[in-house]
Amino acid sequence: MIWLASLVALLPFLAAFAGMLLGPSLTRAVRGLPGGGPGVIACVPVGVSAVLSAIVAFVVWRDPGPRTGVLTLVDTGSVPIEVGLQVDGLSAAVALMVCCVALAVQVYSVAYMRGDRRYSSYAAFISLFTSAMLLVVYSGDLLLLYVGWEVMGICSYFLIGHHWEERATSRAAVKAFLVTRLGDAGFLIGVIVLGVGAGTFDISAIAASAPDLPAATVTAAALLLLAGVAGKSAQFPLHTWLPDAMAGPTPISALIHAATMVAAGVYVIARVYGVFVAAPDALAVLGVIAVVSMVGAACAALAQDDLKRVLAYSTISQLAVMAAGLAVGAKSAAVFHLLTHGAFKALLFLAAGCVIVTAGSNMLRDYGGLRRGMPITFGAMTVGLAALAGVPPFSGWFSKDSVIEAAQHSALHGGESAAFSAPGAVMPPEVPAASPTGFPSGLFQGCLTDPPIDCHAIQATVTGGVLQADLVATAYTVDVPGGVAWLVYLGLLVTVVLTAAYAMRTWLMMFFGETRGSYEVRDPSRFMSWTVAALAVPAAILGFFGLGASELRPHLGASLLSVLLVALGAGVAFLVWNRDPALDPARALGPVRPVFARGFFVDELYAVAIVRPVKALARYVVAFDRAGVDAAVVGTGRGARRLAELSRLPQNGNPQTYLTGLLAGVVVIVAGVVLLL
Repeated sequence: MIWLASLVALLPFLAAFAGMLLGPSLTRAVRGLPGGGPGVIACVPVGVSAVLSAIVAFVVWRDPGPRTGVLTLVDTGSVPIEVGLQVDGLSAAVALMVCCVALAVQVYSVAYMRGDRRYSSYAAFISLFTSAMLLVVYSGDLLLLYVGWEVMGICSYFLIGHHWEERATSRAAVKAFLVTRLGDAGFLIGVIVLGVGAGTFDISAIAASAPDLPAATVTAAALLLLAGVAGKSAQFPLHTWLPDAMAGPTPISALIHAATMVAAGVYVIARVYGVFVAAPDALAVLGVIAVVSMVGAACAALAQDDLKRVLAYSTISQLAVMAAGLAVGAKSAAVFHLLTHGAFKALLFLAAGCVIVTAGSNMLRDYGGLRRGMPITFGAMTVGLAALAGVPPFSGWFSKDSVIEAAQHSALHGGESAAFSAPGAVMPPEVPAASPTGFPSGLFQGCLTDPPIDCHAIQATVTGGVLQADLVATAYTVDVPGGVAWLVYLGLLVTVVLTAAYAMRTWLMMFFGETRGSYEVRDPSRFMSWTVAALAVPAAILGFFGLGASELRPHLGASLLSVLLVALGAGVAFLVWNRDPALDPARALGPVRPVFARGFFVDELYAVAIVRPVKALARYVVAFDRAGVDAAVVGTGRGARRLAELSRLPQNGNPQTYLTGLLAGVVVIVAGVVLLL
């Protein structure tokens, strides 16, 4: 199993290595296939990885439980580093999602990037990006995870800045790199604090030992990890890089938003969730950040003119929904929403790419009436937006509803909830049944501490007179302040209304009304259209896979409230649009629209508070360097030259000068002797 997981992560890396070295030369050798050599190198390995990840996920589903394997042990002299992998239900499911989305992006890019002279390096960096995310997903050691974490950062820089000739693109790449590096500095310190405190970097061992570590250590480490998560997952206050990153190619946006980079932050919290459970203050901070991010980004999405920026702010908001679920103890629901979001957000971005290629513009005002000539894109985009808004029975409704219900439970019970970390449904305590042999059998729970922090649901059976006990699930009691729980719950309800409103506005402005451009309305190439159509299937039905777990099943009260809020937001947007389909429904926002459209002027605030002072300080440093440091160095050189010129005068190589000096010296000596005597 571990070797299969290793191959899943290794194959895209080998594809990246081969693509960078051999891609251009293979283009001449492979002429008949779409994409040529780079296309083959890009698509085939990640396709094999997708198949292998599906096998891994199936095996874990049939036989739940973690599998670990250490490839090598690095002895550092203090805390050892295990280069090893861990496969469980969480990592298997997320890895399968990563591989499927990466395969869709690579196939889609064959047509989307046709004619691009740097397609080979583009495809290679996508493969490396995929491999790095898979390393994060399967890693069993925090430092090994950090390696994949940082490789994703450099890949995002190169992919966002693929068209570096355009100033907006290069600036967006630099901004994404610098902002995420700011968070990663805290993340690395948090990893070191956890590793040194626990005496190991093994993720499972750290999560298990977190309740026994000093509270200050766990809280500090969790808050430092949150800094990296805020940067990678584009959460407030480090969210500003993601909307600007839309300057990159659209398939890259799909990859970053759906399967890599931004998904990594939420995944890491779920991976080390025991650390956050042991640090309630960090969970409270996570909840507040999530509320600010989800509501603020949804407001910003409602006022955007650029289609890709609408989806970018939507990603920030939906990631905050996952963070909110984690903050109130709904780990399973948050991970479930991570998976459904990966499906429908990849669909939305790739469908948006079809529209952009056809219309030649990102702006919503240039669309209209596209449903007639683009039936495949229209159907796929409809599925994606319905899943995003939470329209039943599409996937987003199931996952978002489970987060809302968990937040409601936490708010009504003073911030307390139980989060199960292992695959399977929440297991209520049951009285063990007596077996014929006298051994207890059935399902029972045991808690290791009082009050319960770490509980275990154990399935006990008797086979041949021998008790067989298997760990079914591990539960943590999550306790956040009641005020934070209510804030999260109300923030989720407001976000549902706003999400439905901007999804409806986008749908109406793109596909209804009169066509506002002079372009030919038609679906693009089959590679692009068929990829989008294929992604519409999981975006539509993935939610039904959660029915096997009781905490992921819809319940009447929360579901009805969610549907009513969706109808409210979508209905208001439709009524405003229906008054004059030629105008943007966002006009109803009135004077607050510029505030929403500029993202509440956070970038401008950072420019005034951080960028300008740093630039002024840099100018002062440069001036001091030139007038002080450089002047001292240059002055020293000039002084040495002048002293050398003076010292050189007696040694000019002229014998007459030497003889004249000798005679003059003799005369001076003789005159001195005569005068003294």
